[in-house]
Amino acid sequence: MAQFTVNAQRFDPYKNFKFRVKWDGRYVAGVSKVGGLKRTTEVVEHREGGDPSTSRKSPGRTKYEAVTIERGVTHDLEFEKWANKVWSFGGGLGAEASLKDFRKDIIIEVYNEAGQLALAYKLFRCWVSEYQALPDLDANANAVAIQHIKIENEGWQRDVEVAEPSEPVLA
Repeated sequence: MAQFTVNAQRFDPYKNFKFRVKWDGRYVAGVSKVGGLKRTTEVVEHREGGDPSTSRKSPGRTKYEAVTIERGVTHDLEFEKWANKVWSFGGGLGAEASLKDFRKDIIIEVYNEAGQLALAYKLFRCWVSEYQALPDLDANANAVAIQHIKIENEGWQRDVEVAEPSEPVLA
């Protein structure tokens, strides 16, 4: 495990606009938004027979919320190819899905203002549960066409091997 050192020059929290997403060992092109990482642990309430007025609480099952990843529509097929592994139209009876390799581990990296890697999270056993190839199209709008995938996961953890970077000195 990495030793945590404190960067005495850093007082401000990291910003949310410098990040990258990686799967299959490559960075995914054009990602503009990643939903938050959230987990919830159910509360199991129980009571001891000799204590009629107080409930006890203990942790139950933990579930991990799905993460949405958005990017501008391009010719890059990464979102579509991954989504098609779960279900492909016209695949033929019994061949609509490929359960062989539809899961991926994902890495989300957060960078400081100087472009140094500051944080990383690993998401495990991810798969696409929702895919939007095109947004609503509107001839009166002036916006980028955004596609998104919704990623189900079976857990995530912070990569403790990523150490806090020293702030650079600008000349």
